[in-house]
Amino acid sequence: MSLRQQAVILAGLAAVTLVPAPAVAAAVQKALPAQCSGTAPIKCHFAVSPGNYDVTVGLGSTTKAANTSMSVEARRQVLNAVSTNAGQVVPTTVTVNVRNPEGQPTGQGGTGTAGLDITFGGSAPAIGSLTVTAAQAPLVTYLAGDSTVCDQPVAPYTGWGQQLPVNVRGGAVVANYADSGESSGSFLATKALFPTLKPLIKSKDLVLIQFGHNDKQTSATAFRDNLAKMVDGVRERGGVPVLVTPPVRRLFSGTKLTPTALHVNGVGVDLPAVIRALGQSANVPVLDLTAKTKSLVESLGPAASQKIYLTQATDGVTDNTHFSTYGATQMSNLVVQGIRELNLSLVAYLR
Repeated sequence: MSLRQQAVILAGLAAVTLVPAPAVAAAVQKALPAQCSGTAPIKCHFAVSPGNYDVTVGLGSTTKAANTSMSVEARRQVLNAVSTNAGQVVPTTVTVNVRNPEGQPTGQGGTGTAGLDITFGGSAPAIGSLTVTAAQAPLVTYLAGDSTVCDQPVAPYTGWGQQLPVNVRGGAVVANYADSGESSGSFLATKALFPTLKPLIKSKDLVLIQFGHNDKQTSATAFRDNLAKMVDGVRERGGVPVLVTPPVRRLFSGTKLTPTALHVNGVGVDLPAVIRALGQSANVPVLDLTAKTKSLVESLGPAASQKIYLTQATDGVTDNTHFSTYGATQMSNLVVQGIRELNLSLVAYLR
């Protein structure tokens, strides 16, 4: 059976302005696809192979007001909560990437379940229809990076790559191959990472490359060479590499961030400066997330910037490198800002 034949379609609510008779409406509303169960949240599982899929959903209910968000796989947010009135069903299509493992490519934090997992949350989730079909040649934006980018399986840790899909309309998809603890060198050498990602890249696909957090003892030459190998590998496949400087750590000296916060590493290498120089010499777009996050975090100051990261009071852990869900959202917003400034091809698909 083909993937398209496996797709489950719950039809009958496509015309959102039509409200069936009360008895019929109640019967329809109670019927979820066989792959779905629960009420708050509604959880669905589709036994599909790795790849990209268009998910078309009718958000809302014919009988009651609703408030529905959507996430997929390992806590990857694809739709923020949409509020609908009784009798209103809003059709929406998003394109999602399915991998196995579904969280981090090396399986850190758990491998998840093979296939596509969809969770409909919000304060009062409701869906009127749901269709999953194989996507036809979407624009893919691959993410290569570390724990500040990756699909973190366990809360409260959240990578900015988990929040980025919220900003992307159907027809384009984010495929997050970032992995915790990776340096520029280990990402190149680990089979599940760049060696797996590279063959998937198609002509004109984007690859956002962010390293630095774990290159604490990497020399300037080695760091540059590692990034250049990734850039060359992406170009060999016809893809478009984009270098991303790493977001700052929350380490202050007075009201200013320290050199360590700005990724001057243990052997004195200014890693963002190396990235910027490589971008210029190799004609690679550079999304300067270090500069953007420095401006944000310093403008908030030592106290107010805590909410971007993890704190003992709120999250049960103090961590000045990794992000809360709120912080990851702010980071992804800055990434989107940079994508617009660079006028990358993904701009045409941004919400």
